[in-house]
Amino acid sequence: MMENQRLLLGAAMAFVLFLLWQNWLEFQAKKHPPPAPPVATTPAGATGLTDPTGSTLPALKPGEDVPVAGPAVSAGPQALGGGQRVRVVTDMFEAEIDTLGGDLRRVGLRTYPESVQQPDQPFQLLKDSGADIFIAQSGLLALNDAPAPNHYAQFSAEQDEYRLADGQDTLEVRLNWSDPSGLKVVKTYTFRRGSFLVELNHRVENNSADDWQGSQYRQLQRTPPHKANSYFGGGVVTYTGAVISTPEQRYEKISFSDMDKKELNQSVKDGWVAMIQHYFLGAWLPNPGETDDFYTRVVGGNRYVVGMRGAVQAVPAGATGDFHTRLYVGPKLPSVLEEIAPNLQLTVDYGKLTIIAEPLFWLLKWIHAIVGNWGWAIIFLTILIKLAFYKLSETSYRSMANMRRLAPELTRLKELYGDDKQKMNEAMMGLYKKEKVNPLGGCLPILVQIPVFIALYWVLVESVQLRQAPFMFWIRDMSIPDPYYVLPLIMGVTMFAQQKLSPAPPDPIQAKVMMALPIVFTFMFLWFPSGLVLYWVVNNMLSIAQQWVITKRVESGADAAALKAKSGSGLGEQAKKLLTLAKQALPDSKNPGKRKK
Repeated sequence: MMENQRLLLGAAMAFVLFLLWQNWLEFQAKKHPPPAPPVATTPAGATGLTDPTGSTLPALKPGEDVPVAGPAVSAGPQALGGGQRVRVVTDMFEAEIDTLGGDLRRVGLRTYPESVQQPDQPFQLLKDSGADIFIAQSGLLALNDAPAPNHYAQFSAEQDEYRLADGQDTLEVRLNWSDPSGLKVVKTYTFRRGSFLVELNHRVENNSADDWQGSQYRQLQRTPPHKANSYFGGGVVTYTGAVISTPEQRYEKISFSDMDKKELNQSVKDGWVAMIQHYFLGAWLPNPGETDDFYTRVVGGNRYVVGMRGAVQAVPAGATGDFHTRLYVGPKLPSVLEEIAPNLQLTVDYGKLTIIAEPLFWLLKWIHAIVGNWGWAIIFLTILIKLAFYKLSETSYRSMANMRRLAPELTRLKELYGDDKQKMNEAMMGLYKKEKVNPLGGCLPILVQIPVFIALYWVLVESVQLRQAPFMFWIRDMSIPDPYYVLPLIMGVTMFAQQKLSPAPPDPIQAKVMMALPIVFTFMFLWFPSGLVLYWVVNNMLSIAQQWVITKRVESGADAAALKAKSGSGLGEQAKKLLTLAKQALPDSKNPGKRKK
């Protein structure tokens, strides 16, 4: 029993330590907030590649960055800018493109509001002001110091606002750049109805007297999140940073600290680069079969860049050439992402248990398609999981019930042998053997289920579908904590009830720690998203019902067996007495006139 309780206690404490570690990360982030990036100036003479290998991007020299508007202040990063803003409105986006560099500086997702309280305010995924800067940049680099518009070049816009009209499926935004030599570049963004995918094309019209050679680069620049996502404050700890995909490694994280230590420089065919955060991402996607040089840089002291540069392409004098690419700016929707690019759906990061999590998410979506409510979908999914593990849970609870039945005898053995652990263990093993009880029978079935529970945890954490999804009554957003703490308190009560049904540890210290766990977990769950707490509450309630039924069956079965044994013993004694009297009443065969005594 002691081994059983220690294993359960160890699992519970490991989970508590995991939560404490995540919140320690939040404390460190608040204790050492990211410094404000310095003001940068437009670099003079930033032209193009100096050699075919393209080992150095001029726009990414140490200390150089996009121009910053306004004087420097210590309160935080300044707004990036310097050119005219072109406003773009579609059914999916409210975006702004800066004519300085043609960067995509601001993107609000119209189908994903900022909060439940602000249903008409699109969530700002890309932005160039405030604490969390996140922008998409692109440009051309030319060989032999030939002219080319990088993301410091000044473009001109044909109009200052574009809107996707009713009945219109595509919207093109053109920016123009030209050089006195006769070289002209048209940078075109194409937005499509119902899509978070943006197409980008640089068309080079070479009206100069010389052939032109150059390549296209695309990059994502952002600062580390100013507010670390954590349980406290209504979030969960998820990864924010760069990721890349290559044929050798389908999904690789490159954190901000990794970029500080070493710059990435890797040639990749059929890959992509992205910056991800909780629920959303931005990703540059090259054409299929294209080979690019992937790179990372740290610029401006606290801005991090991940990007790719394509192969050099020649545009003869009098000819035109196109450099095409795609940019995804939107939510982490697995079914959408896997159709856009290979392995892009892995940005929905379920961790090491993806092989288990993906079927669980599919099942959750299937249930939601029937019931139409993500809260009820979580409840029914929890029930299905409990049914799948019913036999394992039954074995576990039956073992716990037997251990609970033996608790008085184990306590007596502890008092009998005191500190003599060897004799105590021998006596316990003898008791287990006699009663045919496996002390580990309660833990092993639970351990088998743990990977599924952890995978489901990450499914609920990573599913953008739960963001601002209402359940019922006061719960209007399942991705944030219960505003009235009702679900966490219910969870604490159910956890306490479970403990009462389980055998108490013979060790007083372990017993006190186990009794404190419901309080500790309730405190932790106060800041859990409502969807996670709902799953835990339903799972606990189903477990209590199953455990209570099995415990009563075991206890009633033991009582019946004891009564049967006692009754059988009494009947045997009566039978013996009756047999003796009968023998005495019979005549003696040797002396028929006498009775047997």
